[in-house]
Amino acid sequence: MRIVVLAGGIGGARFLRGLQQAAPEADVTVIGNTGDDIHLFGLKVCPDLDTVMYTLGGGINEEQGWGRSDETFQVKSELAAYGVGPEWFGLGDRDFATHIVRTQMIGAGYPLSAVTEALCDRWQPGVRLLPMSDDRVETHVAVTLDGERRVVHFQEYWVRLRASVPAEAVVPVGAEQAKPAPGVLEAIAEADVVLFPPSNPVVSIGTILSVPGIREAIADAGVPVVGLSPIVGDAPVRGMADKVLAAVGVEATAAAVARHYGSGLLDGWLVDTVDAAAVPDVEAAGIRCRAVPLMMTGTDATAEMARAALALAEEVRG
Repeated sequence: MRIVVLAGGIGGARFLRGLQQAAPEADVTVIGNTGDDIHLFGLKVCPDLDTVMYTLGGGINEEQGWGRSDETFQVKSELAAYGVGPEWFGLGDRDFATHIVRTQMIGAGYPLSAVTEALCDRWQPGVRLLPMSDDRVETHVAVTLDGERRVVHFQEYWVRLRASVPAEAVVPVGAEQAKPAPGVLEAIAEADVVLFPPSNPVVSIGTILSVPGIREAIADAGVPVVGLSPIVGDAPVRGMADKVLAAVGVEATAAAVARHYGSGLLDGWLVDTVDAAAVPDVEAAGIRCRAVPLMMTGTDATAEMARAALALAEEVRG
C-alpha cells in the first residue's frame, strides 16, 4: 500500500509513528510543511521537517515533542552573551548541527528536497520525507500590537507571542509563486490513499495545500482522502488551531474543519467520540464521517487512529 501523508508539527510526526505501527509494510511518503521555516543566526531552520525526522528517527525530545533529546544550549547562551538574538527561539547545540549542514548544502546549490534526503540518510525515519516545495515559503500572521497592525513570522506569533493576541490574517508568503518539490505530485498520483493527520488545518496542512498544484493533484488523484480532526470537544488537542481558524473565518469545531477542507478534497473524516454528534453534519456536507478515539496518548492509541483512518479509506473506496 502506498500512503501519502501531509504533515506539519508535533501532531503530524506522532501520527506518523502510529501509522508505521499500524501499517508496517506500507510505502509512506510524507509531504512536510515548510511554511514554518525561518532563517536564524544565518541558518535555515525547518522545524516541521526536523520534527518528523527526529521523531521517526529516534532523536526527538519526547517530553516537548520538538527539538533533540539530551539537548544542551551552550551556543544559545554564548550568542545571548554577545547580544545576538532572537533569544525567544531556543535552538539547542545538537539541533544547530542539523541547521549548519542544511545551510551549507543549500549554499553549495543543493535544493531543499535533496538536502532533506541527505539528512534523512542519517536518521532513517522509515518514510520518504519530501518538503512541500524547494522554493521559499514563509507563513506570516497579521496582528495588532500596541495599537499598531503588524505582520510577523508565524514562529514569532507562536513562540514569542504565544498566540496571545488574535490572528487577523494568515498568509503563506511566496506560496503562489512556489512549485511542488520533485516527487510530490508523482507520489500523490501513485498513492493508494492520502491522509491528513490531526495537524493544524491552516498553518500546517493548509500551507501545503496552498502550493499551486498540490490541492488539485489530491482532488484529482481518484483515491480516498481521509482526515483526522485536530479539534476535540471544540478545542485544539494542542497548539493554537483555534486562533488561526478564527483568522480564516472557521469555527473551532470538528465539523467546521471538515467543511473547511470540503467534499471536493476530503472523502472521509474522523472525529473524536466526544464529537459524535457532529457526524451527521459532516456527512450532510458530503464527507463520510466516523467517531473514534482521537487522543494520541501513546503509540498504541495512535496506531488505532491510523487503522481507523485506513479502514474508513477502504469503506470510501467501496
